[in-house]
Amino acid sequence: MFALLTLAVLAAPCDPLVSAPLTDPVEADRVFKEQYTKFEYRVPMRDGVKLYTVAYVPRDRSRTWPVLLLRTPYGVTPGVDVFPDFKTPRVLARYAMSMAAIRDGFIFVNQDVRGKMLSEGTFVDVRPKAAVDEATDAFDTIDFLVKHLPANNGKVGTWGVSYPGFYAAQSAIDAHPALKAVSPQAPVTDWYLGDDFHHNGALFLMDTFNFFSSFGKARPAPTRKWSWGFDHDTGDAYEFFLNLGPLKNANEKYFKGEIAFWNEALAHPNRDEYWKARDPRPRYNQAKPAVLVVGGLFDAEDLWGTVQTYKAFDGQSPGADVRLVLGPWRHGGWARTDGDALGDMSFGWKTSRHYQETIELPFFKKALKGCGDENKSEAIVFETGTNVFNRHESWPPKSTATTLHFAPDGQLSKTAPTVKEAFDEWLSDPKKPVPHRPGYSLENEGEYMTDDQRFASRRPDVLVFQTAPLEQDVTVMGPLSVDVWLSTTGTDADVVVKLVDVSPFDRPNAANGARLAGAQTLIRGEVMRGRFRDSFEAPKPFTPGTPARVRFTLPDVSHTFRSGHRLMLQVQSTWFPLVDLNPQTFVDPAKATEADFKAATHRLWRDAAHPSSVTLGVTSGALP
Repeated sequence: MFALLTLAVLAAPCDPLVSAPLTDPVEADRVFKEQYTKFEYRVPMRDGVKLYTVAYVPRDRSRTWPVLLLRTPYGVTPGVDVFPDFKTPRVLARYAMSMAAIRDGFIFVNQDVRGKMLSEGTFVDVRPKAAVDEATDAFDTIDFLVKHLPANNGKVGTWGVSYPGFYAAQSAIDAHPALKAVSPQAPVTDWYLGDDFHHNGALFLMDTFNFFSSFGKARPAPTRKWSWGFDHDTGDAYEFFLNLGPLKNANEKYFKGEIAFWNEALAHPNRDEYWKARDPRPRYNQAKPAVLVVGGLFDAEDLWGTVQTYKAFDGQSPGADVRLVLGPWRHGGWARTDGDALGDMSFGWKTSRHYQETIELPFFKKALKGCGDENKSEAIVFETGTNVFNRHESWPPKSTATTLHFAPDGQLSKTAPTVKEAFDEWLSDPKKPVPHRPGYSLENEGEYMTDDQRFASRRPDVLVFQTAPLEQDVTVMGPLSVDVWLSTTGTDADVVVKLVDVSPFDRPNAANGARLAGAQTLIRGEVMRGRFRDSFEAPKPFTPGTPARVRFTLPDVSHTFRSGHRLMLQVQSTWFPLVDLNPQTFVDPAKATEADFKAATHRLWRDAAHPSSVTLGVTSGALP
């Protein structure tokens, strides 16, 4: 009788697989290898293509376990006796979500998507809707898993960060009945409007080139090799891409026409049917599984996609359980770092561990194990400045729309201008573009999202406007709307607007030694390619010397400007090599030659007829 009672206790579905907490990746690595058995499968899809899939199943068979499925183009560690090395958080996050999930106990399934690594078929980037697509592949995979995996309880959750986040979101489309929970994390969403490789029609040059120079190379046959590499022969991206010259030189000097997506991106400079077919948001409707969308406020790659994916599911699935989490993280930082700091920003505590143990794990436990005390706030968003997580009934929360007008002498004013004619001007020279970072780097390091902007504000081709020191804390949440009037001596121009928090000069230095007195910390920045000011489908040139209205939105923020700080806005027209150089003549950037790149004088107008401004959502306090 005692043995039977003991077994009953051990078989309780909500008991963790391992009783002791896991706080160290080395310990998690040991536990994973001791407690899990690995299986390999070739999972058949409805068209006969087989996808390479591995499963890690708890050895404890006194009960059944739910499945956590990760579909990825980045490889899944082949070999039935080969386990991934979880001694670093980055590797752990690619395969098993978190130490908390390993301890609790799930069946972890990882799959090479169609056409990548060891899976059969042809790979298509952000594959559009078709008779066989990522949604059907997810459905067929889940159907196979619940029928063939040992010790599974018939319930499945999907998750993934970045590109795998896109595949997780796709699984919710016409979802398999066994799919109960979906967590798209920093999901790739629309590569033209705001994610990864374009923002508002402007090419994110460094990201696109660096990523596809390796990832974009053709895979002639199933392979274990993930990366083919690329040698820039320099450690300075600014120098490399300035020397590259016009975009067409990439093929002539390096790619030789062999990078399919690079060719396609340059062949479609406008938002035509090619890009519209690759926007998945219209299909994120009538969701049946619970959905937890996760992202970082300082995600240099997919912040826009995170918020837009949440909005698509939430707005198109009435009555569905759809939630959003935004933390103080870089791309994937909630899974790969402690989340206690980013660049010179310090948050004071391990926000990633808090998210994993009190938000992410309870979400999956409730949906897949039927247990767990869960606070179902629709949005849990970190507030930088005060460094706390806030729970909201909706996102963005209710706020007071506050418009700040660009004013004389670098000021910002809540009063609209009344003067007849006023402007500030700068010379934009493609040969000397404004760098997006103060130092030297080759990769697009996420820290640029919080960099001190003093290096930029001291340049003559960057306009600077700021408030007086604040007499009280002011909290800004949600998107920022830019409405500016621009004229140029050329026929095209980019507009870059940055929201900056200016520290007082009595602020102490950071723990890493950074001088924070007077620091100009970037909170948010965004670019708009001027030719698309009225339509992404039908671009049009500027008329030289004539003011034109340019409107766009900066991605959401959640930040408190503390008492004594200033709110600053910076305006510029280059952000290099993050963003490709605008020739400043109305030509197709993919076909531009050296002769098309010309210096131009831009004017930001700020008079009664052209009241340039930025509008923010203020949730507490009041701007001067």
